[in-house]
Amino acid sequence: MNSTAPGRLVIGRVKFFRRHRGEVNFSAFSPDGQTLLTASEDGCVYGWETRSGNLLWKRGGHTGPVKFCRFSPDGRLFASTSYDCTVRLWDAAEAKCLQVLKGHQRSVETVSFSPDSKQLASGGWDKRVMLWEVQSGQVLRHLAGHQDSIQSSDFAPSSDYLATGSWDSTIRIWDLRTGTPAIVHQELEGHSANVSCLCYSTSGLLASGSWDKTIHIWKPSTRSLLIQLKGHATWVKSIAFSPDGLQLASVGYSPMIKVWDCNTGMCIETLKGALDVAHACTFTPDGKLLLVSGAVD
Repeated sequence: MNSTAPGRLVIGRVKFFRRHRGEVNFSAFSPDGQTLLTASEDGCVYGWETRSGNLLWKRGGHTGPVKFCRFSPDGRLFASTSYDCTVRLWDAAEAKCLQVLKGHQRSVETVSFSPDSKQLASGGWDKRVMLWEVQSGQVLRHLAGHQDSIQSSDFAPSSDYLATGSWDSTIRIWDLRTGTPAIVHQELEGHSANVSCLCYSTSGLLASGSWDKTIHIWKPSTRSLLIQLKGHATWVKSIAFSPDGLQLASVGYSPMIKVWDCNTGMCIETLKGALDVAHACTFTPDGKLLLVSGAVD
């Protein structure tokens, strides 16, 4: 999907990455935009050359569906999470597994690197958030307080705060500058169902998507709800800010993809037809392309 002008996205020159043997649960670009990661229900992580669409490698190791994947901001590592209760940390250059992080008791649904790439946060069905030191693979602390499964996470542009979204319908923002246990800096309430996805913009705004079919854009510093976006007919599965923070892409559990103007809250585009079910969306680092992953019959 190509960006033809600011505020305008259309389906064109669609490229499919078809070698998966299961639905694609999540996708992520490397910081330089040259490599695409995909996490598949078939238990493997795939690496693709973005420009050509060629498969660079396919890596197994997880013993269950891969739920999530993400590059470190410095581009040297990537992480994958699985239904097998583990997080795997990989060397990005060689696609070699460096460490298997064990400690969760149920499926790990989300993982996030701190902006300095030194810490890793993971969360899942055991209702716990675990903060890891990337270099050693050691657990730094457990963040407890959510009353239900953790579905989403993201670090603030500084490494001081971590946001987590849960089936308990709340967003918690943790102050990581404090000692153990970490203090809940803020709790944002307003969704009426599972907070299934969230992400920070480069300016520090926080967007959250929910099973209540809405998207909220927050100003965390004041706990203010700036905009509520409505228009999805099904639950919101994935959201992504454009690199400049002016647009937000979202997908529901449907073929529908929406792009929003973050200043006005208006839906700029509704895109259909590329997938039977969309699971995840992300912009390329230069903001020129929008990637949507999911399932095609």
